[in-house]
Amino acid sequence: MQDLVDELHERFAPLDDGAPSDSLPELAGVDPDRFGISVVDADGERFEAGDVASGFSLQSASKPFVYGIALERCGAGRVRERVSVEPTGEPFNAIGKLDEEGRPFNALVNTGAIAVADFVHADGEDDLPARKALLEERLGRYFGRRPAVDEAVLGSAREREHRNRAIAHLLRDHDRLHDPVEDTLELYFHQCALVVSTQDLANAGLTLACGGRNPLTAVRALPVEHVPALLSLMLSCGMYDRSGEWAYEVGLPAKSGVGGGIVAVVPGRMGIGVFSPRIDFQGNSVRGMRVIEALSERLKLHTFAVRA
Repeated sequence: MQDLVDELHERFAPLDDGAPSDSLPELAGVDPDRFGISVVDADGERFEAGDVASGFSLQSASKPFVYGIALERCGAGRVRERVSVEPTGEPFNAIGKLDEEGRPFNALVNTGAIAVADFVHADGEDDLPARKALLEERLGRYFGRRPAVDEAVLGSAREREHRNRAIAHLLRDHDRLHDPVEDTLELYFHQCALVVSTQDLANAGLTLACGGRNPLTAVRALPVEHVPALLSLMLSCGMYDRSGEWAYEVGLPAKSGVGGGIVAVVPGRMGIGVFSPRIDFQGNSVRGMRVIEALSERLKLHTFAVRA
């Protein structure tokens, strides 16, 4: 496995398609040649190459884990009353794309993720510091450590993300947000501004691969009964408006972010984390996709592959 990871890093490092996201200055300024691959299996053995320990902005790769918080604390039925589970075929930041019941189509696009952030409340605490602390603690269970926030990214999001502010007011108008709009937005901006490494993403993928329990720390991140729903959503909706092609060709639950990270899950076997800030027009890391596609093909990892 280590030889394969080294081979893929060497093969795709020269690939210069795509560019860092220009949605925030801090993302646009990231070195486009940074590139790391981390794979960790169910025995805790790690296979890595490149820039695997230094941090980058989690962005939309946070969305499945926050959705898991909502499922655990509020129940799937209550969450689905406000957020559906259908792919959209639209850009992840599309405004006005709601279903016939006025719900966001899924929790992995911005409309749904902002609605999901509204569910994140600490026990008996409605203030933002307590809600942010809960968010960090719960995501830390997947990563094996509590993540820090990039204050510069967070500040830029507050100042510049007018499209997400418009989405939040649309959701409020459809009664899909119950907390003050600015509080929900602040929590959403906070989750996206968390700093992770490819090692963290691989640990998170492994946690989901092992039924919601992090085998590296023996800490449960998500009740096992919610794992199938989360993985199904990642498979059908996790790669923005490329999700259908991804499910067809690669067949692994995954979630990307415009910061350049991708987390992928091989149920029962391993977690994969890849980082490269060069993203395509849909918002997915170009090198990251190529690496996971190659791993799936070489190791026959497609979820629906028939193994003799």
